[in-house]
Amino acid sequence: MNSIIDAAMSRTRTVMTFVVMTVLAGLYAYISIPKEAYPDIQFPFVFISLPYPGISPEDAERLLVKPMETRLRTIEGLKEMQTYGAQDHGGIFLEFDINMEMDAVLQKVREEVDIARAEIPQDAEEPIVVEMNAGERPILIATIFGELPERTLYRIAREAKDALEAIPSVMAANLVGAREELLEVIIDPAKLETYAISQRDLINAVNLNNRVVPAGQLDNGFGSFGIKVPGLFESASDVYNLAIKAEGDGVVVLSDVADIRRTFKDRSSYASVNTHRAYGLQISKRVGENIIETTEEVRRVLAVLQESWPDTVKVEYQWDSSRRISDELSALHSSVTTAIILVMVIVVGALGIRSGLLVGFAIPSSFMLGFLMLYALGFTVNTMVMFGLVLAVGILVDGAIVVVEYADRKMAEGLDKKDAFSLAGKRMFWPITSSTLTTLAAFFPMLFWPDIVGKFMSYLPYTLIFVLIASLLVALIYLPVLGGIFGKAEARGGSNIAALASGGQGDITALSGFSGIYARFVDRSIRTPGRYIAISLAVIFVIFFAFRMSLMSGRTQIEFFVSGDPQQATIDIAARGNYSALEKYKLVHEVEEIVVQVPGVASTFTESNGGGGGRGFSDGPDDTPGKIGNIFIELTDYRDRRHGREVIADIRERVSVLAGLDIKVSEIEDGPPTGKDVQIELRSHYPELLTPLVAKISDHIKNDMPDLIELADNRPLPGIEYEIIVDRQQAGRFGADIATIGSYVQLITNGILIGKYRPDDAIDEVDIRARFPFESRSLDQLDQLRIRTPQGQVPITNFVKIVPVQKVDRVQRVDSKRMMYVSANAKVGVNVAQQVAALGKWIENDVNVDPRVDLTFRGAAEDSDATANFLPKAGLASLVLMALILLTQFNSFYHSALILSSVVLSTAGVMLGLVVTGQMFSLIMTGVGIVALAGIVVNNNIVLIDTFQRFMKDGYEIHQAIVQTATQRLRPILLTTTTTIFGLLPMAIGMTVDFGGRDITFGNPSTMKWVQLSTTV
Repeated sequence: MNSIIDAAMSRTRTVMTFVVMTVLAGLYAYISIPKEAYPDIQFPFVFISLPYPGISPEDAERLLVKPMETRLRTIEGLKEMQTYGAQDHGGIFLEFDINMEMDAVLQKVREEVDIARAEIPQDAEEPIVVEMNAGERPILIATIFGELPERTLYRIAREAKDALEAIPSVMAANLVGAREELLEVIIDPAKLETYAISQRDLINAVNLNNRVVPAGQLDNGFGSFGIKVPGLFESASDVYNLAIKAEGDGVVVLSDVADIRRTFKDRSSYASVNTHRAYGLQISKRVGENIIETTEEVRRVLAVLQESWPDTVKVEYQWDSSRRISDELSALHSSVTTAIILVMVIVVGALGIRSGLLVGFAIPSSFMLGFLMLYALGFTVNTMVMFGLVLAVGILVDGAIVVVEYADRKMAEGLDKKDAFSLAGKRMFWPITSSTLTTLAAFFPMLFWPDIVGKFMSYLPYTLIFVLIASLLVALIYLPVLGGIFGKAEARGGSNIAALASGGQGDITALSGFSGIYARFVDRSIRTPGRYIAISLAVIFVIFFAFRMSLMSGRTQIEFFVSGDPQQATIDIAARGNYSALEKYKLVHEVEEIVVQVPGVASTFTESNGGGGGRGFSDGPDDTPGKIGNIFIELTDYRDRRHGREVIADIRERVSVLAGLDIKVSEIEDGPPTGKDVQIELRSHYPELLTPLVAKISDHIKNDMPDLIELADNRPLPGIEYEIIVDRQQAGRFGADIATIGSYVQLITNGILIGKYRPDDAIDEVDIRARFPFESRSLDQLDQLRIRTPQGQVPITNFVKIVPVQKVDRVQRVDSKRMMYVSANAKVGVNVAQQVAALGKWIENDVNVDPRVDLTFRGAAEDSDATANFLPKAGLASLVLMALILLTQFNSFYHSALILSSVVLSTAGVMLGLVVTGQMFSLIMTGVGIVALAGIVVNNNIVLIDTFQRFMKDGYEIHQAIVQTATQRLRPILLTTTTTIFGLLPMAIGMTVDFGGRDITFGNPSTMKWVQLSTTV
């Protein structure tokens, strides 16, 4: 390795050129690399939608879901399969092992779905297979509203949708609150009877006359001509004049028996922004694209379009993730800058200006090399990466400090600057390399963190690994070369060390100042080592015992991820009863009018719907039975309002006065998705066993666990639907069948789909549906409905009975078993782990769970258990890797164990801090901090033991070697420790410095989530 340093020192111009090139390349990489709020991780999820208009939830389970389950459960790597049957469709959610190659998985899923397609009803629509990823989440909601006719506003919204989806970085712009166009054929029942026309006649007439016939080529030897018979409908008049039936010399056309009009489908949902009816465009970006640039382009495109729209059309924006990521990146940039300034002040104060600047050069150069590696490997810059840089600021200068401090000391002893830096690089090569490798060893096992949480957190160790590798290159190659050119001896501390060296075998009386005091303390303490070891062990025992008692008393609480100041929230609204779409909107609108008046609420975006569209799968179902709508809430800037939880509590209190509505207000989680704090999932092949068990658990939580709120379960709510029971034998006597009966019933509901057409002014195909007039569409008409049979017009009541039955919103299954769940959140400040443990104990002791029922705690509790299991294993793996590195470096079990003992002491320090401050113990942030700390704290000991071994080889007596080592390494150890502390200090106290606005703030939500990890280190 000495030859590498000698080569670098002899070719300074080459090294300097390489330094400039890497810094510039890293700067370009940072400018070009995509920026986003959270890691754009690939979820191991595939969703299969099985549309079948008109099908009931029970039939969707039986006819759509079960045949698919049989094929899909055989796919390799399948971890869990959740399915459901709902009105008009079925859904299947597949979760695979996180390490599976998703492109191959997706291909295999499509193959199995194609095979199973033959086993589901032929008139069902084609299954839709989609891969789910973080990019599906909207980055921006653009709302369009104004006082215009619906068709005009719809055309404007569709124009905007198409323009936005033409942006290369935009994956989709989903239109919310819009109705699809429809060509409605309003049939006169009396005329249909008069002309003896059946619904089958209508369908055949449309299908046989709405097609293109490629008639082929005509070649007569004198030329070749293409022949075609155009027959597609192009306008409503084509349908209006369609011949249905011949009557003698006359022809009955569709307009003779029906009124035909271009309209919209019946409204099933509404959207509004800040109580104004609107169309919403939920915009999601493609994976790997820059969220800030994408949002800016979306705003630009809409601004250009708006110039051509009527003045009454307004555009507003909600849920702007680019603003949040800009704020978070700005806050983290500020933290990085503040950390660099603090570190530089300490280093310059200790080593002098020139040496301090040499150490400081390690920060930007290491960062730029790290960005270059991130860019080359296709990573994005997000909050995890930025915090990795904050954490790295105080660590990456350790090697530089050791090199520069050693060279300073040698120059103080009279060595030439080039020789001093060359000697520093060679002498400290292995200690610095080992120190860096042990730090990397602490973070390396985190790369194998399983599940989504691990993928989310992996950006932190990746960033640190890249930056620390870069810092190793900077400390051992760049700095010796730069020091050989720009270095200068600094009269700081070198005299003390020279005095100690001149005193033979360590004359501590020659030392003055703090170094002398420290040296004499070490000299005294090592004469009675047993006493100091006993005191240390006793202190460690007391700390761990106090921490355990603090946990048991609830003073120190455990949480999965950091609960900061929420900036966004959602409201799910459910109601009992058979409400129309307009009635649902009015109820949801009533909630929205209350919410917009709450101080601290900036804007709302509301959807009212049929309550069955949400997937809600990643951590268990999150759809609420009877759901009629939801409201997305953005809070005002944290500096201009109360704490977000107080705002949410205020909303919860104000909407609680609305009787008859089940309203749940939830903050939007930061970090990896976890679901509710408490989620109990019950599965069984015997559905009748689940409902009473769910009821018992829900009642216990509601009545006996006041610290749990937002209780929910998926028991069916009271509601009515009508079941038409057909007497098949009686129907057969009249020559009627189920298909015919069903088609006639459709005439008084949503109508019969008799065809499609594509007019020139429409973007998508438009359905042609036949139905009775509005006044003829009621339950009373079912009794009066007459069906055309071979025996003439027959009343449907001759063979049909209409029975009201319990309405079923959704049937859910997990791994082919029927599933029900109970979920709840804990109040702020409540120990979730204790609540889960208490609930589990009650179920075990007081609930007689049938052995045929599988009961599992899911959601945050499941993720917490997984994290709690992984982090100790990661810590142990880190210790093993560090031990191997240390054994290789020192070839001594004793010295390796001595170095690793610092891990126990550092962990005790963390526990003491938690006990004293009463801070939350975050399983992710505090746990990662403890594991990371293990790699950081051994660095000083490595250099300490390396120096001690060198003194022993030089013939020093052991006692004097210890004093000499401790005194000589005092300054670099204090420096490296202090720089690490001050590098994280702004984040630990939640301080954000706005250098441009010359403002200092505390409590920025963007930085508060990192407090636990920062204070741990």
